[in-house]
Amino acid sequence: MLDRLAETCALLADLIAYPTVSADSNLALIDHLAGRLEHAGAKVEVSHDTTGHKANLFATIGPEADGGIVLSGHSDVVPVTGQDWSSDPFAMVERKGRLYGRGTCDMKGFIAAAVAMAPHLGAAVRNRPLHFAFTYDEEIGCFGARALAEGLQARRLRPSVAIVGEPTSMRIIEGHKGCYEYSTHFTGLEGHGSAPDLGVNAVEYAVRYVARLLDLKEALKARAPANGRFDPPWTTINTGALVGGHAHNVIAGRARVDWEMRPVQPGDAEFVKDDLHRYCTHTLLPAMRAVAPEAAIVLETIGEVDGLIPMDANEARDLVAELTGANGANVVPFGTEAGIFQNLGMSVVICGPGSITQAHKPDEYLALDQLAECLTMLDRLGAKLAH
Repeated sequence: MLDRLAETCALLADLIAYPTVSADSNLALIDHLAGRLEHAGAKVEVSHDTTGHKANLFATIGPEADGGIVLSGHSDVVPVTGQDWSSDPFAMVERKGRLYGRGTCDMKGFIAAAVAMAPHLGAAVRNRPLHFAFTYDEEIGCFGARALAEGLQARRLRPSVAIVGEPTSMRIIEGHKGCYEYSTHFTGLEGHGSAPDLGVNAVEYAVRYVARLLDLKEALKARAPANGRFDPPWTTINTGALVGGHAHNVIAGRARVDWEMRPVQPGDAEFVKDDLHRYCTHTLLPAMRAVAPEAAIVLETIGEVDGLIPMDANEARDLVAELTGANGANVVPFGTEAGIFQNLGMSVVICGPGSITQAHKPDEYLALDQLAECLTMLDRLGAKLAH
């Protein structure tokens, strides 16, 4: 296992050297992984986004059949701009049992472990296929995972288990809230501040919209499911920004509200959106258009990433518990791609090396013992696949 750990660290260093910040291309990294997996005997498919600058990788070892196990990870990382690093964030260094670099724990460590173990896993596979799913743009809306899911549906390929290797300190996570992000744009009518009735102040209507969000924020508390495991147990709303206007004495013609909600159940999202639609249609817009017929309120969906719903029957949870020896499973507040796989009918858990508390920070690191623990889990998975 020491040789495998050294090989995994070497591969991880290669992956860290690709600065796959979400704003940039991931093609070189995907090409590197594709070559490694093809050498391990996998059938590799690379699918590009509409720009051609980003791609997903989906690889299969074993038979072309349903019921496979997916090892999933995202290839993109968050920016390092403005962060104070002790060393080059895209040149991995080891210090005192820790591997430092952007993406070491979130989440190239898991990807490196899965790919380094691919030859071993490929030799073990018998009747149940093993898939590798590596995506783009998880950090800005899980766009790659959604495209990958559409591709699997088009092929009518139905894996049954997904292990998403986000950093959980190798704990089993079986649930998290969704993350729905929006920008609501208000178009009013500019004018001189001394004659407010002759204009439509977009900022003022945006403020009324935010007040409605605050009312809904309180109303959602009463909708919390009984025995909810999340903290807090209800769907939350957060207003991230209100932007508009440009001078003290000018009626603001435009405004924007950036906001999000974290649903604990799918019905809550519809409850919020339906209420806001009625409020805008029947209250805000008539008042705005009484002065300016061209006034408008437009809801822009930035991303709607479904949560991972804890299930009583979960093959993925039971499998990973057997592989790791863990007792029980938890839920977490942060979001992942897991809900997208669950919506395809798979049983899903999140389990990977490293701590989420290190993610997105300067001097992000992955402890070597965490990486070794992940390799042990994958080695035991190989033994399961051999039967």
